[in-house]
Amino acid sequence: MKYQKGVLQSRQTTVAMFTRFADSIVILVSSIVVASYYANSSSAASYLSAFIAMLAFYFICEIKHFYVSWRTTPFRMEAWRLSVYWIISFMAASSADSLLPFEMFSSIQHQIAWFGVTWFVLLIYRRTLKLCLRLARVHGYNSRQIAIVGAGQLGKELAKRINKSPWMGFNIVGHYDTPDYVQSEYHLPISEIKGNLDELVQDAKDGKIDRVYIALPVSKQSYIAKLVNELADTTAAVMYLPDVFTFELLHARSDNLGGLPVISIYSSPMDGSNRITKRIFDLTVGMMILALIAIPMLFIGIAVKVTSPGPIFFKQNRYGIDGKAIKVWKFRSMTVMENGDKVTQAKKGDNRLTPIGGFLRRTSLDELPQFINVIQGSMSIVGPRPHAVAHNEEYRKLINGYMLRHLVKPGITGWAQINGWRGETDTLEKMEKRIEFDLDYIRNWSVFLDAKIVFLTIFKGFIDKNAY
Repeated sequence: MKYQKGVLQSRQTTVAMFTRFADSIVILVSSIVVASYYANSSSAASYLSAFIAMLAFYFICEIKHFYVSWRTTPFRMEAWRLSVYWIISFMAASSADSLLPFEMFSSIQHQIAWFGVTWFVLLIYRRTLKLCLRLARVHGYNSRQIAIVGAGQLGKELAKRINKSPWMGFNIVGHYDTPDYVQSEYHLPISEIKGNLDELVQDAKDGKIDRVYIALPVSKQSYIAKLVNELADTTAAVMYLPDVFTFELLHARSDNLGGLPVISIYSSPMDGSNRITKRIFDLTVGMMILALIAIPMLFIGIAVKVTSPGPIFFKQNRYGIDGKAIKVWKFRSMTVMENGDKVTQAKKGDNRLTPIGGFLRRTSLDELPQFINVIQGSMSIVGPRPHAVAHNEEYRKLINGYMLRHLVKPGITGWAQINGWRGETDTLEKMEKRIEFDLDYIRNWSVFLDAKIVFLTIFKGFIDKNAY
């Protein structure tokens, strides 16, 4: 086999040592330069501030394992962690300044400038270092020989991402797989598989492989356990990729439980700051819209009352977030108030509609009172549309993953609705398509996606030929 140039092959430790030293030098030199500018001299006090910040930064980075290989990680993640650790270090130095009997900074401008200059230089030199290492790897230096165990969907996806990122310096030696490998449309052809697991172990023992990425499905745990045990007799680094294609991951993320690594399979995006952001968006947009529609809602309510006997509002039992029951407000559009174990969906020409019920439903005006639900907190502006409890109980038995749509609050409008899956779902295929878009929304949620859906609803979400 022809090997790529590897002058920096064993330099990862050197790079980590270099960054430890360079970080301290940057903090020290920045302190001297800024102090010279503001105080016309570098006093012992300014050296003390640099020393405190250097110590704090070093200990935080060591505790948080910051001095590791960032080869496969986007710079924005490294920059974010560096920024957080520098802010904490700066606060430590500033706190010491307030406790000492003398001033380490000549003025508040001096203090702010030191923070800003040091932070900027730390980011710039690390970005420059990363670019230089990436350039070297693209040209064959600091490379790693990679073996992928698994020729299925996960292994193919891993190879695709490595090939798209030459800056990582990974050269794929080949794919290896188990003796019972069966080719399918999602798998590599057998002719493209370099060998079986025994051949992989031998190649690793011969020093032809630096890293082994195990990308086998969970059904092959016995092979994985045996392979990991045999690779212990080699010097290859071994990485395990969770089988993300066996399950339909929903907002998956890594976590830990008492120090043990955990990967969530089904998880709501609405936790922590996301929940707060979503709520602020709902309240802000909801109150603005309520202010605009208050007068139209008054006239609609009068029209509902005078055109048919019965209440103005219809509060139907539906499932909210976590599958908890909520009452969804609507303008009454039918002569019946179905709210039990059996609810018949409205159809074209439905004789249960009130004189203005059809118009209200086609234009979505019957759903305007749901902004009250939004302010109350039981619904969101954007989310999967809430279904009647009877329909939930029916479809959860027929569609796999149906109840996952309740990991977020139901919405007045949603990703499915602006993509044409609104109104009557008279076939199972239509409901399956709606659920597909609902889960896609949860998987890719962001406040920007919410804003996009609200904007598109104005043009394509109110009136629909399928709404009766």
